[in-house]
Amino acid sequence: MSGGAAYAARIEPSGEEAEAGEPRIEALIFDVDGTLADTEEVHRQAFNDAFTAHGLEFHWSRELYGGLLQVTGGKERLAAFLQHISLGDRERSRLSALIPRLHATKTAFYRERLERGGVPLRPGVRRLMSEGRAAGVRLAIASTTSPDNVSALLEGALGQDGPDGFSVIATGDVVPRKKPAPDVYLLALRQLGVTPRRAVAFEDSAMGVAAAKGAGLLTVATPSEWTRDQDFAAADLVLPSLGDPDSPLGAADAWRIGAPYLGFEQLTILHAAIRPRLAHSD
Repeated sequence: MSGGAAYAARIEPSGEEAEAGEPRIEALIFDVDGTLADTEEVHRQAFNDAFTAHGLEFHWSRELYGGLLQVTGGKERLAAFLQHISLGDRERSRLSALIPRLHATKTAFYRERLERGGVPLRPGVRRLMSEGRAAGVRLAIASTTSPDNVSALLEGALGQDGPDGFSVIATGDVVPRKKPAPDVYLLALRQLGVTPRRAVAFEDSAMGVAAAKGAGLLTVATPSEWTRDQDFAAADLVLPSLGDPDSPLGAADAWRIGAPYLGFEQLTILHAAIRPRLAHSD
């Protein structure tokens, strides 16, 4: 795993930008799976439950699923899987036509699993969201997962009104291209009415980082166990998590950001230091 310029050195504000007096950050835009919560294992189990429910003998192991995560989107993941296994033309055609139903079944199982036990948010996510709201910053989602999956996670982790805390929820089903294309981030920015230089993206995968950077956003990467071996050189900051008072960052990461966890204050300093290098779009 590697990070961008801010990964190896202590974050310091660039005096002129730090004193500009202009709004520094107006929106925090979060990916969902792996970024807000470690959901991929729940997704994997739900896919396997759907295979069984439809009388299919497929089983996605952790190793296989890890490879399939290189494809964004559940339906696209199913299609990629079918293209790489030995099937007759008629059976491949039948299963390809089944993908929408198969994915709908998988989504139902996924929601059931979230509702039964929930999936906790990763360290620091809830805290940073609260700090952002307190500072008058709007929150948004930019995800390639389906709207139903986003709602299920937000409701399970934040309560029934969880989705209401986000000004914009942009998902991959309404854009022409999914990550690593920047489309879903560009959509979120348009709906927010915010320029790229006034927003920060949070991602857990190299493809997600590519999408956010393609949209001109300062990007913080917090790799999950499924993505930690990917190349995060394009990210502006790479941390194992956002950290919390009861789950602080390690000494080296804490030194780099000047605190035991990434708070809105540290994020503002990072933004002030890096903003001059972002696309001029104010």
